[in-house]
Amino acid sequence: MLSLPVNSSPRRVLMTVDAVGGVWRYACDLAEALGAHGVTCLLLGFGPPPTLAQRKAGEKLGNVTWVWSDAPLDWMATHEAALQATAPTIIAYARQFRPDVLHLNLPSQAVGIPVEFPVVAVAHSCVATWFRAVRGTDPPPEWQWQKQANLRGFKRTDAIVTPSRSHAASLRQTYGNLGPIDVIYNASSVSPAVQLQKEPIVFAAARWWDEGKNANTLDQAAAHIAWPVLAAGPLAGENGTAVRVANLQALGTLSSCEVVALMQRAAIFAAPSRYEPFGLAVLEAALCGAALVLADIPTFRELWEGAAQFVPEDDPIAWACAINALAAEPEQISALGAKAQARAGLFCSPLQAAAMLNVYRTAMSQRSPHLIGVS
Repeated sequence: MLSLPVNSSPRRVLMTVDAVGGVWRYACDLAEALGAHGVTCLLLGFGPPPTLAQRKAGEKLGNVTWVWSDAPLDWMATHEAALQATAPTIIAYARQFRPDVLHLNLPSQAVGIPVEFPVVAVAHSCVATWFRAVRGTDPPPEWQWQKQANLRGFKRTDAIVTPSRSHAASLRQTYGNLGPIDVIYNASSVSPAVQLQKEPIVFAAARWWDEGKNANTLDQAAAHIAWPVLAAGPLAGENGTAVRVANLQALGTLSSCEVVALMQRAAIFAAPSRYEPFGLAVLEAALCGAALVLADIPTFRELWEGAAQFVPEDDPIAWACAINALAAEPEQISALGAKAQARAGLFCSPLQAAAMLNVYRTAMSQRSPHLIGVS
């Protein structure tokens, strides 16, 4: 087999994906953007299968082939032995597809991958940094294996990517010296064709069963907010975790089109998260021109300083006061929505794809001779 030139761009990328959270939209949007550069992607799914709406959306991507494994996601597994099929599954599909690079959206998925494969791990989130942000502690003993699995995965990778500087800092605080970390902001394909008249609605969207999304604070605040507060997203997770709400108008799981339609209508978008390495829902709401009211956490400050209002994440009365004050000022809502929309334009798919291609090239150059992806 022949070696690829060091500066060659990838032609085929195998990317892991899940259908539970933001990684789904991230993978679909990035794969589509890579297609403009002549890249063909194999998206290899793990964990619960996609919904019918997700499958239909994914099937529209012309440069993408989909396959799904029944192996679990690391954060949904109860012990490390449950992940024993992950590496063999990735390797098997890689030997069939012959990608130029493996793009793994969970660092632990790099454990056991042979050195012949260039590996880029994107750290969207993890149990260890979640516990640090949400509980202020290290993971309990029964979760420590996940931290160790991630650390082994990080050590195997040829490049590490995070979606924000704040999350890169959190990774270093949690795992120690990981070497260089590339920060590549996420992007979104949301592009509202028509700017709708905003309505007196507060909208929020998240996996509400996740304690890090902080449903309780927004639910308590909603009892004192003049406008209806609509919350899209599941209240119960596949891992058995659930949350109850009394004041939010819980809409359950909606399709991405339904979520965007509500973002276009809502004058205000609220995100009370305690833990958010990026926050794709916030970006999508900003693209729709909603005024952003966000938890005062490092990630949101990094991305939205000057284009959002910030509220202490665990103070329901402060949330109610901030939203009511904004609701009483239509001109301020319009101005804040315009600022958010302008800022959102910086997080665009062409820039994201170009940055990822540079990371892929660097990872590919670490593997010589290059044994896959060439005839």
